Amino acid sequence: MLTEFKSQIIADVGISMGDEGKGRLVYEVIDELKANSGRKDIVAIVMKVNGGANSGHTAGGVKLNLLPAGVIENDVEILAVGAGVVADPRKFIWEGAPLEKRGYKIFDRLLIDERTMMSDVGHRLLDLAWEDYRVNILKEEPRGSTGRGITPSYADEVGQFQICYGEFLGNKEDFAKKLSAKLKRACDIIQHVCKVSPEKWASFFATLTKAELRANAESINEGVFEEADFNFEKYMGEKPFEINIDAVVDDYWNTGKQLAKNIGDVREACLKTLAEGRYILGEYGQSYWLDKRHGFAPNVTASHTGVPEFFQSSGVPLRTVHTLGCCKAYDTKVGTHVFLTQMDDAHPLAQKLKELEFGTSTGRQRMVGWFDAVEKGDALRYGGYEDIVINKLDALSYSGGWQGGELLVCTSYIDDSTGKVYYGVPRCDSLRKKLRPVYVQLKGWEEDISKVRSFNELPENAKRYVAFCVKSVIEVASKNGLSYKPNLRYIGVGPMQSQIIRDVPSTDELLKFA
Repeated sequence: MLTEFKSQIIADVGISMGDEGKGRLVYEVIDELKANSGRKDIVAIVMKVNGGANSGHTAGGVKLNLLPAGVIENDVEILAVGAGVVADPRKFIWEGAPLEKRGYKIFDRLLIDERTMMSDVGHRLLDLAWEDYRVNILKEEPRGSTGRGITPSYADEVGQFQICYGEFLGNKEDFAKKLSAKLKRACDIIQHVCKVSPEKWASFFATLTKAELRANAESINEGVFEEADFNFEKYMGEKPFEINIDAVVDDYWNTGKQLAKNIGDVREACLKTLAEGRYILGEYGQSYWLDKRHGFAPNVTASHTGVPEFFQSSGVPLRTVHTLGCCKAYDTKVGTHVFLTQMDDAHPLAQKLKELEFGTSTGRQRMVGWFDAVEKGDALRYGGYEDIVINKLDALSYSGGWQGGELLVCTSYIDDSTGKVYYGVPRCDSLRKKLRPVYVQLKGWEEDISKVRSFNELPENAKRYVAFCVKSVIEVASKNGLSYKPNLRYIGVGPMQSQIIRDVPSTDELLKFA
């Protein structure tokens, strides 16, 4: 139901384990605000709040890692990158230049906060080295890192070794001194702490080159860049555990100076927008259950993924936020997570969904599972959101090998050793790993719903499924003290802007279908 947004600040957050389709919401929210206000410029800022190039979004068919999904709306005045983000300056160019060629205005609108932190080659090498250390020295499962250097970048922040984008407004000598020290320290850690072999050290540069060639294959084919632009092996020193520091400093300084006109004060831009009565859309990477404090290490990200991070990243005072909690009609996870509701890979629906589910940033195959209302109910109770958005309902329609069967929704967990039922996610990870999901079965549907644009046009079983998912989320949160009912604002029935259902009944009316 399209209720009025209660704030000029709108947060687009994930309430599962990431990959919920948050990027596609940017267009929908802007389109709704335009229609309601009659103003093309009503949304002045779309701001990337947290994370870095590890959080992929697909918006309007455009795949993004670092830039906010507001790039697809040329009427948005500012594409902001907040102080809570870590970013390799070359990534702005690698991602922005191809989009400019396709007609999107990027660098005339990009505003990188002076306190946004720079990530660099050393961070990416550390990312690979720590993963190698975890697996080969500690004999633990891999963490599932993207290898983009995000965690080491945030580690530098708390260690007070960060380099911020404001450095590019200063002089090269100071920048070179700081970056050189960081690179030398990274080499020492990789050699003496992570105990990486010389052979493995050399392979890291090839790994990074291969990853960027894959990520930038389309722009190479379009002639925007050459393969040599993504060569990390040029940064190898003459000996193992040495980096060609001069080459790194020159490349990063030159790229940073190229972006100097885009570096400024996001705080001022946000306050100005609010004073003008216009809107700011905060776009979050990852999701509630990947928050470094509230998720389950080591399978979390290195940033804060909840609504309060908007104020830390933008630098403006606390005020009311309108939050959209985004999820899918089923669940996915990528990496090495404990996945209580994971489907059997042999299940025909699992086989169908896995054809759709690959990470935007890394291309990794995602695991797929049944809708977990317990996770989302806890995210509602403790993370808070006014609206729910359910994406990819169309993916559950019968097709291919999936030609009929029950859909499952997890409404609680049970510990078989004690018989205790849990209506929330235990904060003790060892306990959580012992639990088994308790499911309710619902009937599926055979109709293709990708062209449906009205709730009433959905098959009855699809209506019932959606209503039951919302009901289950609310019941989990209510058992833990929630005193209100969120609104189901949108239902996604495909990846493109037009594939959305907006006329969802009010929550009380919707729950009657359940």
